[in-house]
Amino acid sequence: MKTTKIFRISLLLVAILIAGLTACRKDKTTTISDPGVNSVQNLAADENQVNSASDEAINDVNVVLGLKGGMTPAFGLPCHAIIDSTAIANDSITYYVTYHGTNCRGNLSRTGQVEIKKHIRTHWYEAGASVIYKYINFHVTHIASQKSITLNGKKTYTNVSGGLIFMIPQYITSVIQKDEGYMNVTFDDGSTRSWQVARQLTFTRPDSDFVVTIDGYGSADNYNNLVIWGINRNSEQFYIQILQSVVQREACQYDPCSGQKKISIPDKNKGATLTFGYDSNDQPITGNDCPTKYKVDWYKGNNSGTMYLWLP
Repeated sequence: MKTTKIFRISLLLVAILIAGLTACRKDKTTTISDPGVNSVQNLAADENQVNSASDEAINDVNVVLGLKGGMTPAFGLPCHAIIDSTAIANDSITYYVTYHGTNCRGNLSRTGQVEIKKHIRTHWYEAGASVIYKYINFHVTHIASQKSITLNGKKTYTNVSGGLIFMIPQYITSVIQKDEGYMNVTFDDGSTRSWQVARQLTFTRPDSDFVVTIDGYGSADNYNNLVIWGINRNSEQFYIQILQSVVQREACQYDPCSGQKKISIPDKNKGATLTFGYDSNDQPITGNDCPTKYKVDWYKGNNSGTMYLWLP
């Protein structure tokens, strides 16, 4: 294996970010005594945590695929990570991102690897280009809450529109990508479940603020617009649809600022609608404010209610 190592270490910045995040994010959760409703609440929190970890991997896949000749980055670099490349084999080149610390924003700690395999004739900036990437014991811990998950699995990542993210907005207005495949998710209680994923991500940059808009395009068992579906940690079949596009902003550390998802657990006649973009007082955010909570309108049989959960 021919190895090229790229480091980017900024301990002072990371320490400042961690301190700020820990101070600002309260450790408070609304709970419901009904175990059946709790499984919906846990699924909502688990899905947010999985999405956060998935977004980290997507960011770094884009970094690797934007590399120029000689492993010079076109934009950014993963913090506390090493990028290795292998020799070309069977017309493909494989990259490994190996993690050993916090991300650049300082809110997540990562270990494990992400493997990216690309055909040598694939040019990532071209419309329709696709690659295969894998999670290899990709362990992500949210520093403020100390909650963690481990991902293993395989996905296909497609550049639908063409173009590279660093070209926004100087040369192009947006980049549309699709992320599809499966993940084996190991939760902090030791349980492991398999989840299917079908996410479309649209990257834009209005007013110097990167924005990611997420939609679901999966279909299964008569459900459409699915973004994630599978078995939750309570061994219940679930389906999560995006009813309104979920919008994440760089200025808000890519927390979901607006949008709506629907959780369905049909065998148990329960579920919830998640609405994003609420503040610490359970009120909708306005203007450029950043969210700290999201609203959960749940139902179980003939019973229903509303709770507000803290973002991870």
